[in-house]
Amino acid sequence: MTTISQNDLDLVATGSHYSPHSVLGHHLGQDGSGQPITTIRVRRPLARTVTAITEDGARIVLDHVRSGIWEGTHPGSPVAYRLEATYPSAPTWTAEDPFRFSPTIGDLDLHLIAEGRHEELWRALGSHVREHQGVAGTSFAVWAPNAQAVRVVGDFNGWDGQSHPMRSMGSSGVWELFVPEVGEGSAYKYEILSGDGRWLVKADPMARWAEVPPATASVVTKARHTWSDDDWMTRRARTTTLDQPMSVYEIHLGSWRPGLTYRTAADEIVGHVSSLGFTHVEFLPLAEHPFGGSWGYQVTGYYSPTSRFGTPDDLRYLIDRLHGAGIGVIMDWVPGHFPKDEFALARFDGRALYENPDPHRGEHKDWGTYIFDYGRREVRNFLVANALYWFEEFHVDGLRVDAVASMLYLDYSRNDGEWTPNIHGGRENLEAIGFLQEVNATAYKRYPGIAMIAEESTSYPGVTAPTNQGGLGFGLKWNMGWMNDTLQYFERDPMYRAHHEGEITFTFVYAFSENFVLPISHDEVVHGKGTLVSRMPGDHWQKLANARAFLGFQWGHPGKQLLFMGQEFGQISEWSEGRSLDWWILDQPLHAQLQAFVSALNETYREHAPLWSRDSDGAAFQRLFGPRHNPNVVAFTRADWHGNTIAVLANFSGVPVEGLELDMPERGTWTEVLNSDAVDYGGSGVGNLGAVTAEAGADGTVRATVTLPPLGVIWLHHSR
Repeated sequence: MTTISQNDLDLVATGSHYSPHSVLGHHLGQDGSGQPITTIRVRRPLARTVTAITEDGARIVLDHVRSGIWEGTHPGSPVAYRLEATYPSAPTWTAEDPFRFSPTIGDLDLHLIAEGRHEELWRALGSHVREHQGVAGTSFAVWAPNAQAVRVVGDFNGWDGQSHPMRSMGSSGVWELFVPEVGEGSAYKYEILSGDGRWLVKADPMARWAEVPPATASVVTKARHTWSDDDWMTRRARTTTLDQPMSVYEIHLGSWRPGLTYRTAADEIVGHVSSLGFTHVEFLPLAEHPFGGSWGYQVTGYYSPTSRFGTPDDLRYLIDRLHGAGIGVIMDWVPGHFPKDEFALARFDGRALYENPDPHRGEHKDWGTYIFDYGRREVRNFLVANALYWFEEFHVDGLRVDAVASMLYLDYSRNDGEWTPNIHGGRENLEAIGFLQEVNATAYKRYPGIAMIAEESTSYPGVTAPTNQGGLGFGLKWNMGWMNDTLQYFERDPMYRAHHEGEITFTFVYAFSENFVLPISHDEVVHGKGTLVSRMPGDHWQKLANARAFLGFQWGHPGKQLLFMGQEFGQISEWSEGRSLDWWILDQPLHAQLQAFVSALNETYREHAPLWSRDSDGAAFQRLFGPRHNPNVVAFTRADWHGNTIAVLANFSGVPVEGLELDMPERGTWTEVLNSDAVDYGGSGVGNLGAVTAEAGADGTVRATVTLPPLGVIWLHHSR
């Protein structure tokens, strides 16, 4: 007669017991004479007979107890066994018993999870192919502290979770189960019994792969890629992005050349980006997301590279190839919000868990998404570890953190009465600020040489200041002010630009207040905004000349550079994620010449340290003026630490400027190293015959006389 209560047996029979291993599996006890005896208890509904077969071949016949639960005993201590079950009109079935195995997650892991300090959380939670107690299988572990019961469902059990309930690992809120004979490629989800009695079916928040959307199951996977980028990783660890050239080519992989996979894209992306001379690529989010039209910014699988383009190892291959070509990789990362899809993080165990339960802090009305609960240590740990995961497992070189402003302010996109002040009565989200400081400090500590980049659209102070000085600790910040002002200026007819000089020069007031990236991103070529070329005034030649001048000014300006795909060859039609770039336009000579200019721009930029080595140092920057002011001319110099100087001279009017005198910081020859108006790039060929000479006048002022092309930018180089 079993000693287990009928209630516990019924809960186990339906897969609803919080501790199924306390009922099922093998359990050591004593017989009437005090000798050790082991009870084996298993669930095999509809079976006709059930037998446990031990390692030495002994057969222990089990008796049916109740509701498909079988029980038997053997003398001595527990030993490994397999189960043999016979069924009416069905073949005999032999399998391992999941409930005879010890936990696959240790006490230290559980302690770190409970403390919110597990920096390698993905190694503890999720699904992992492993050999456990001599048996191959997959372990499953999930955090669901509000659940009454959790069970694994998948293609290995006919999507019936009653046979695979998980055990609660106590106050940590973690549930665990080792399932023998389950391997790579198996699809699975979790069934979670909420506090109010509902069974919820959820994808694994820590899954490292997922089915191809619109399917939503998680997939068991194991990394097998052998990296070949040791030299790259070693060099990266010895440098910082601030004192290195950095020009970024932003890619939406699905529409760059539709139909490519991670692997087939490798040759084409490496070839194109190398020919253009960009130092980095930045991918719009590649974490799993159900809706392609979100461009990846509504993430449901934070640890799963999207399966649209292949396996996680395929993505590793692509990154490895880029590193082999000397190209860094930045990934968009979205810790600011997540979608409400029922299969994913939303109300994960029946209650607000990953999201903040306060409606004033837990939801983005504009975006229809939830906001993470940054004050909950386990949620913060989930996000911090996720950032580290991309650095550790995929060797990415930087994360561009999306929508930081939405995280910093409690009243972001909210009306009066729709937000609650912080404990000091202010509008800052102190928990989110603490999270950003933690993730930045941790990432830089573990992975020197990487870049944490903030897309932050306000004037919040200290975004790139160190955390030990009260800053957020980012390495770089997108300069949205520069982008807005410069685009607004360039959209004006050159005839009227002289009256709006402040739009193009105000940038110099704050250019060194943060470590900036100057972005012309995907956001500037959608939603009716057109493209970089189509926004320019004038006829087609003038539009392309303006675009070259814009890029020459951007690359010469203090800060790192970013350009969205298609702008390098002057795409005319607005970008859509649903179709390819207009590669055919390269058949038109003027557009091919624009692309040649971008290649020359990057090559010249990388060759001249004044353009990148002191980006955030105001002492390396100097505006140039002359005895006669021309509001259409913007001129400045930039210096490195070794006596080299680049002068950036821009004429944004539609006519040449001849005989312009400029005060220069150094006498001697200034060699023209770039001219956006060169004939090779589709320009009119106005210039300075390759060089200008700066000489000291009677008053001691060093001055040069220059000719500036219409709608053009020239770079002059001087070395001591």
